[in-house]
Amino acid sequence: MSSSSSSLPLNFDNSSSSSKLPLRSIPGDCGLPFFGPIKDRFDYFYNEGRDQFFRTRMQKYQSTVFRANMPPGPTMASNPNVVVLLDAISFPILFDTSRIEKRNVLDGTYMPSTAFTGGYRVCAYLDPSEPNHALLKRLFMSSLAARHHNFIPVFRSCLTELFTTLEDDVSSKGKADFNGISDNMSFNFVFKLFCDKHPSETQLGSNGSNLVTKWLFLQLAPLITLGLSMLPNVVEDLLLHTFPLPSLFVKSDYKKLYHAFYASASSILDEAESMGIKRDEACHNLVFLAGFNAYGGMKTLFPALIKWVGLAGQKLHGQLADEIRSIVKAEGGVTFAALDKMALTKSVVYEALRIEPPVPFQYGKVKEDMVIHSHDAAFEIKKGEMIFGYQPFATKDPKVFDNPEEFVAHRFMGDGEKLLEYVYWSNGRESDDPTVENKQCPAKDLVVLLSRVMLVEFFLRYDTFDIESGTLLLGSSVTFKSLTKQTYI
Repeated sequence: MSSSSSSLPLNFDNSSSSSKLPLRSIPGDCGLPFFGPIKDRFDYFYNEGRDQFFRTRMQKYQSTVFRANMPPGPTMASNPNVVVLLDAISFPILFDTSRIEKRNVLDGTYMPSTAFTGGYRVCAYLDPSEPNHALLKRLFMSSLAARHHNFIPVFRSCLTELFTTLEDDVSSKGKADFNGISDNMSFNFVFKLFCDKHPSETQLGSNGSNLVTKWLFLQLAPLITLGLSMLPNVVEDLLLHTFPLPSLFVKSDYKKLYHAFYASASSILDEAESMGIKRDEACHNLVFLAGFNAYGGMKTLFPALIKWVGLAGQKLHGQLADEIRSIVKAEGGVTFAALDKMALTKSVVYEALRIEPPVPFQYGKVKEDMVIHSHDAAFEIKKGEMIFGYQPFATKDPKVFDNPEEFVAHRFMGDGEKLLEYVYWSNGRESDDPTVENKQCPAKDLVVLLSRVMLVEFFLRYDTFDIESGTLLLGSSVTFKSLTKQTYI
């Protein structure tokens, strides 16, 4: 079987096969109240680590569906008990908003204070059944559609700054921290896209990405470990996972971000008011969309993409360079039409999104008693229970993907395109589209487009490159060691 094929029939229908699966009680034990969640929290962060935490329990229970506690637990989450889903068949139930409630579950079993977002529950925390969800998501989708013609030129201009800094750092220091450079580029792009100006033209100056990063950290701290050897685990756990960090620490930073968007994104805010959305509510939602959803996603997306392409080596680099340069030359530039013809480039982007999705967690609360299905069994879940899906396992399901732990650049070429329905990074199937009725990322297609443009611009400039990779709080770190400029013949 080829690497791009699936060991699961492509016409597999979970619902039609359900009657043939044995009904099994959900294995697993959440332990005693308070003590069980604390034990699971220490196993998750310190004793086992995230992936091993799930792998150990999956093997112990011989099931990809089981019960466990998810961080942060006591005293930040009133109920940390969840039903864990780790396979490609059970996971998509999380996308069915007719049966799964998505109210206040963006970050899992806890929700950061609305003081981080101007006192509003922004769109990401709303269930589609709430009236404001459709209004706000329609505003986002309309704003993106209106800026469609700017996607490529604005991003290319931001990438020019990124590559200049990369080259300067590698030349002068012998290495370059891609994450920091990419973060600055990402924030500049997002701000320019929505506000039609560079953030340096506002009070943010060159500090925008730092302000957003601090704001993000305080909200996501309950889900991370710093990995500092000099800090005892029990001390870190007390500081990060026991009590919420106050928004007061970033109050002035958030005000700067808010006022910059309020002053610069008048066309979006005018549209919001015409739709019946209060101007300040729209602006707080825009800051969240730009800072948490867009910038926060790019903060993990681009380093992961460059990491996997870098580790793949010179053979893939040569293949990408050949495809990209020949098509750009034939099409007369970097256009939507040119990008659509780059089959290998598209596949590489999808493979990066599959193997290291930028948002690994999905949560939802069951609206009514229901039965879910894995490959091997059916499980009854009661109304009110929380479901948790760990996407890096679901999108590396060995019953769907051959060699699931390997980065296979050609996986989604040819017949492999049929496997895109099992790529879930956007809070939906890659084969589906975002609507106001679902929770799929409204910028799903833009994320894929930007990833392709990054590879295109990279291999129009360089033949190959060497990197070192590691891990950061919520993603990968990438350090460039060398850049080989394009060889002209």
